[in-house]
Amino acid sequence: MKNRKILFILVFAIFMLLVLTTKSNAGLYLNNLDFYAEIDSNGNMNVTETWNIRVSNTNTLYKTFKLDKSKYSNITNVEVSEVGKGNFSKTNTWAYHLTKDYYFGGINSDGDFEIAWGVGLDNSSATKTYKISYTVVDAIAKYNDCAEMYWQFLGNDFEINASKITGTIKLPSKANSKEDIRVWGHVKTLNGEIYVTSADTVEFSLDNYESGNYAEVRIAMPTEIIETAKRTYNKSALSSIIEEETKWADEANAVRERQQRNKKIIGTIIIVVIVVVGILLVIQTIKYIKKLKNTNKLRPTEEFEYFREKPNKDSTPADALFLYNKGATVASTSFGNIFSATLLNLSLKGYFKVAIEENEKGKEETVIYELEKNIGDLQYEEKNIARFVKIAIGEEEKITIKKLQKYIKNHPTSVSALIENTGKSTKNKNKITEKFDEQTAKEKSKYTGMAIIYFCFAMFSFGIFFPLSILLIINAILAILINRKLSNLTQKGIDEREKWKGLKKYMEDFSLLNEKEIPALEVWEEYLVYATVFGIADKVIKQLKMVYPQIEEMDNFNTASYIYLMSHTNFNSSFSKAINSSISSTMSSGSGRRRRILWWRRRRPVAGGGGRRKISINNNFKNNYASGNRIF
Repeated sequence: MKNRKILFILVFAIFMLLVLTTKSNAGLYLNNLDFYAEIDSNGNMNVTETWNIRVSNTNTLYKTFKLDKSKYSNITNVEVSEVGKGNFSKTNTWAYHLTKDYYFGGINSDGDFEIAWGVGLDNSSATKTYKISYTVVDAIAKYNDCAEMYWQFLGNDFEINASKITGTIKLPSKANSKEDIRVWGHVKTLNGEIYVTSADTVEFSLDNYESGNYAEVRIAMPTEIIETAKRTYNKSALSSIIEEETKWADEANAVRERQQRNKKIIGTIIIVVIVVVGILLVIQTIKYIKKLKNTNKLRPTEEFEYFREKPNKDSTPADALFLYNKGATVASTSFGNIFSATLLNLSLKGYFKVAIEENEKGKEETVIYELEKNIGDLQYEEKNIARFVKIAIGEEEKITIKKLQKYIKNHPTSVSALIENTGKSTKNKNKITEKFDEQTAKEKSKYTGMAIIYFCFAMFSFGIFFPLSILLIINAILAILINRKLSNLTQKGIDEREKWKGLKKYMEDFSLLNEKEIPALEVWEEYLVYATVFGIADKVIKQLKMVYPQIEEMDNFNTASYIYLMSHTNFNSSFSKAINSSISSTMSSGSGRRRRILWWRRRRPVAGGGGRRKISINNNFKNNYASGNRIF
């Protein structure tokens, strides 16, 4: 037991580590995001963003820019298109939801500049490629000794994961050499690269981008490349830029080294945990194999194809079904049969009388009379069902099947309690009579739970660590095999179950048997109680009509009146349907107080946080940085 707990904790730890290190691609996911930016000689930047994006259940995509005159003057020339389908139509009116193939570029209700476009995928999913182009006016700052581009392409509040992010920045003209162009990239996760690829081109890339991380580029270029710029300052800035970036680079390198150390430590821990889990799984496998070999499946002492008598004179219909179902808990789907069979049995014992009568409209209806007989001597589940029917009858002397059915439907809580109490009573009774083994039942349930856990962990780790998955699957299979060998029933219960199986088989096949002695018709009244609980009453009645043609000539006052009742009414199915309907009502009333409201049309932005995703255009450069040709 101790080893099993340790094994479970370690497997769960691996599972959580894998979950925490696996990114979510739900809703929106960028397969590739490419930026192409051209800087002109006047200090403006023309940007084209290409989004290859998986979109799901989304009406409108959008991104926003914080307006800041100290960083740029304006955004103009906005266009949106879908690759292969052409340009979207422009609307000058901002709206939360945009019509498919329309776009908006302007000030939104929050005072931010917004680019939004309608995608029309409210209730579907697709992978689309969009191009968004715009001009950032006065994006470049010009100093005496350099011109600076400092731009955050992705903000901290960017909420979409991306497989790959790439970018190309073209300068207005060529520098004398690549060494005259200095570039830095900033990203929190420190996992990108930036290069000066030619005298007028800078390229950057970032793999496996995780949402919530910024990505920005800083370029110091020769000042003469920019002819005129609105943001021109009469001062030198290159040395302070280099000093600032060097400081940030040192900080970033320290962080990177720390991350690498932590990564090695975590990797070592994961390997050690996996090895330990593997060893424990091997030990567990050996234990399971031994358990499987040493566990003997209980089999009936004597097997019966047919059994012609009631196996136990004290058994209630609930007992019979409990044993037949191998000690399974009484379910709502089978309780209708238990209720019908028990009521029929109580009628045979003289606690109720069931008859077919003509009502005031001249139509036949099935009526239940309450008889003056003390229910105190009944078994617990019989007593509960009898009391339920008596309460339904109330002050009247009788109740029709239809009214009882209506009563059942209108009292779901009482019916649920009746089902629960019947299940508990039946289980406890069979435990006392040594037919049900509660300890083995718990053990059997435990192996079922372990098999499910093993399979779940195996499926999750299948593509990550294959040998561990195989061991988990092996243990899951062994747990299932052990479960199948174990029995909720004792040997005594198994033996009685075999007889109930034989009786059921006999009732199903008796018309086909060439028997010298056929049971008297009256005997079948008791048989029908158990045919009802096993759900084969209609089949038995059909055979009875073949073997005993006189059934068709019976009237309601014949000694076999309940055979007449079963053969001329839907006595059994009425209760089954009513019980099932009642359980459905119980579930509905129990869950109707809490409601989840789902928006059928959602506006899904391409960036940002919370309800409104955005790209923040600002210079918040306080975290992790790197410099030189290799960055992020």
